[in-house]
Parts: sequence; C-alpha cells; structure tokens
Amino acid sequence: METNECLNDNGGCWQDKAANVTACRDTFRGRVCECPTFNGVQFKGDGYSNCEPAGPGKCLINHGGCWHETRNGKTFSACQESGNGKCQCPAGFRGDGVKKCEDINECKEKKACQCRECSCRDTWGDYECTCSGDLLYIKEHDTCISKTAVQGKAAWAAVWGILIVLVVVAAGSYVVYKYRLRSYMDSEIRAIMAQYMPLDSQGEVPNHTNDEEHH
Repeated sequence: METNECLNDNGGCWQDKAANVTACRDTFRGRVCECPTFNGVQFKGDGYSNCEPAGPGKCLINHGGCWHETRNGKTFSACQESGNGKCQCPAGFRGDGVKKCEDINECKEKKACQCRECSCRDTWGDYECTCSGDLLYIKEHDTCISKTAVQGKAAWAAVWGILIVLVVVAAGSYVVYKYRLRSYMDSEIRAIMAQYMPLDSQGEVPNHTNDEEHH
C-alpha cells in the first residue's frame, strides 16, 4: 500500500510553515526533497535544510527571508529584487539585513538637516526637517531657501518651456512651408513643360517629312 511520506514530519525536507511552502514532493517511488516553485517564485537550495526564494518576485515570499518590520502602517524590508540579491537594510537603517536593521538617527548623528535655519526631528526610517521663517527646505541640497526664490525659478522654468515649444512649432511650420512651396514649383514647371513639349514634337514631324521628300 502506497503512503504519502510527506505527511510524516514533512518527509524530512525543508519547509516554511509561515508561507506554507514545502520542498517535499511525493512520488510513486517515494518522497523527493526538491526546492519548489511557489506562486511563480523559484526556490533554490538543497531541499533538505535550506530553500530560499530567488529571482523576480522573491520579496513577495516572506520578504525573501530578509529583515522586515511594520510600524504605524509603514513597512520597511531589507529584501532587494535587483542587484546581488543579498539582504540589505533600506535607506535610513543599518544592520545585517537578515536578523536586524536599526533606525539611523540622522539628527543626532548630524547626517542631514544641518543648515543654520534647519530644525531636525528624527522619525522611524527617515527624518523631518523644517526651516525657520518664510523658508523652504530642499532635501536634495540639505538647505533652506526662500519660497519666493522657488516660485521665481518655477516661473522662469515655465517661460523657458513655452519658448522651447514655440521654437519647435515654428521650425516645424517652416519645414512644412518649404515642402509645400517646392511641391508647388515642381507642379508649375511640369505644367509649363507639358505645354511646350508637344509643340516641339509637332515642329519636328514636318521637317522629317520634308527630308523624306528630298530623298
């Protein structure tokens, strides 16, 4: 009588109870420990003690075995879909990426928001920086600038954008005009040639006849 060996202690194969994934596969010759493909994600390993998700979509399966944590509805994960595939703590954290990733206090370690007008407040995985007075914080440059200056730059950017569009439209119109003018001139030349070419051919016919009479 055939029995399913996978039902007894998972056949001694690897399994992930949290994700409900097992490497045990029952066959008519007995069980086989083989890393499976689950929800389109391929697992790789020896099938007995280790199977890890690999390739596209691996982070969908228990975050690829990497560190992850959720606080106040915000989730951070050390799983990387691209690159070398190793667990790496996300920006704002440090650690091994597998068992632990700790928040970096950018304010305390003076990694950001250090301009004279800045006021820094650390958050989990990030930080908040505000500026005194009527100033706006620019995170890319870690500085505070006047809001009117930002508005002025935006206005100039809009003006330049409009000018570029007008130049492109004018250039396109000129090309179309040149093409139509050339087509018109070609048609006029063909019409003139069509009027005179028959006359030339008619004048040659009598001459040819006269030559025959002389002969």
